[in-house]
Amino acid sequence: MATRTLPQPGQGLEHPPSDAPERRHAAIPAAASAGRQAASAGTLALVGLVAAMALLAITTAAAASKAVAEASPHFFPGWLAGPLHGLGLRASTVELELLVVVICACYLVALGCASAISSRRLWGAIVLAHLAALLAPPLLSGDVFGYIGFARLDVLHGLSPYSHTAATAPNDAIYQLLGWTNLTTPYGPLFTLLSDALVPFGIAGGVWAFKAIAALTSLATVVLIWRAAPRIGRSQRSAIAFYGLNPVVLVFAVGGAHNEALLGMLVAAGALCILAGAELRGGVSLVAAAAIKASAALALPFALLGARRRGRVAAAMALTAVAVTVIAVIAFGPHLFGLAGALLKQQKEVAGHSVPAEISQLLGLGQLALSVRIVLLALFGCVLVVTLWRTWRGAHWLDSYGWATLALLAATVWLVPWYGLWALLPASLSPSRRLRIATLIACAYLVTMRLAIQNPLSAA
Repeated sequence: MATRTLPQPGQGLEHPPSDAPERRHAAIPAAASAGRQAASAGTLALVGLVAAMALLAITTAAAASKAVAEASPHFFPGWLAGPLHGLGLRASTVELELLVVVICACYLVALGCASAISSRRLWGAIVLAHLAALLAPPLLSGDVFGYIGFARLDVLHGLSPYSHTAATAPNDAIYQLLGWTNLTTPYGPLFTLLSDALVPFGIAGGVWAFKAIAALTSLATVVLIWRAAPRIGRSQRSAIAFYGLNPVVLVFAVGGAHNEALLGMLVAAGALCILAGAELRGGVSLVAAAAIKASAALALPFALLGARRRGRVAAAMALTAVAVTVIAVIAFGPHLFGLAGALLKQQKEVAGHSVPAEISQLLGLGQLALSVRIVLLALFGCVLVVTLWRTWRGAHWLDSYGWATLALLAATVWLVPWYGLWALLPASLSPSRRLRIATLIACAYLVTMRLAIQNPLSAA
């Protein structure tokens, strides 16, 4: 009877014992440690961002400065300073700029660690940062006075803001606070109707009503992003951190009481509805956004091509556009059609830090060379056609919309920091990491140009 010989250890085995399980077990504590470190760094960044936002709110409320509504140093009533005025903590203009830099740095760290930070901490930081932006006086822009001025023309003086400028009512109390007195309103009819409704609150009440609207609609946008992110495979925490903690949103859009925050909420609501298959509501929301500000109209063709049921979206958009037009004509009459002229006139104004203006100056062609503007407009047209074609071929519509928006920002000659919010919304929900990086670069450009190069605070 034959006997069976067992192989000796290490002999006759096709696959010798491996130390892979030991390496895997060793990697688990290392990964857990890295996660804890990221969570700690992210939490510290959140604390730093909220603290810097609070300091920015307190110090700008202490005394008049170029950071507050671009107001005169001799005009700083208590109603403009806001509820934090009594704290009396002052800062120099350079220190105010440094606070914005700190906010930007903390944002980048928190964004990089967002996936390791608990949802509760992220939400807490977003809410507190928005609260600080709300309580600050109007920051780095006097546009909120323009909103009120156009509304007062309509309600108090019976003059359509689509055909009359503020110069036609120079005795109005708002006149001395306006930065633009020779322009008709460039805003859509729904926003003008909203502004008209706030006139009974007076100038002070109107300012803080617009600040509250900006803060609340921005937070609502974050909620919508949170709900929409899983539908496209995005991390909810990364998506809300990308938008809700961004300095363009906090310091400029909410801090300055800009209607971009309202615009963002309506576009986000439309995006969520399109993603969820509620095409009718999505079409209504996106057309409403365009009736707040014309720039939102860029989202319409991308949403239409990206929807599963394009016919429903097209019908909703068409019916809503008709309804808005009827309401607007009833409210403003034929003067409404002056909106197109106002938008064209605005594009004749040149912001020194717009991309066409910067390129023109770098090439020694003056403030704005027509050839440079034509080239950039042509590039925008090409990007628009290509992104629409890619969307029709199956590319994600939010990704395509984001790239087209960045191209629009590069081509426009009137560019201000809060316009960066146009690109932030699609980028926060886009599956494209390259688009998010490009959007962050655009935001960094806008903030840098505003604070350090063109019209810096320290030059005041």
